[in-house]
Amino acid sequence: MSLIAPDTWIIVANGRSVRVLRNVGSETALKLHQEPTPELDPTASGPSGSQPKEDDRLESAFVKLLAGWINRQALAHRFEALVLVADATSLGEIRPQLHKEVASRLKAEIAKDWTNMPLEAIEQALDAQRI
Repeated sequence: MSLIAPDTWIIVANGRSVRVLRNVGSETALKLHQEPTPELDPTASGPSGSQPKEDDRLESAFVKLLAGWINRQALAHRFEALVLVADATSLGEIRPQLHKEVASRLKAEIAKDWTNMPLEAIEQALDAQRI
């Protein structure tokens, strides 16, 4: 059973897409609600590091934009707690770009790509993580 507090944001991402979820249930009865998806256009920004392939550059740029968006949300006090779920590569790229305000609210990191999972499956997977 997970112990994710109400109103905790769960950001599920990979190098191409992001889902912003929020626990609208209780700490012991997780119920996720999908929030609006942020507009992140990796073609309008440069990559966060040099990558040899175009796809890799776009994924790095997307992760950089996502980190910036998360930082802005934290600084605007849009969330008090955060669980970050991303594939290992994206998680490794996003981690050093997060503001200290995000880091102080980060309750867990999960190195998985759950971007295409239904909400119910994500709820079950979070419960299995015992956060």
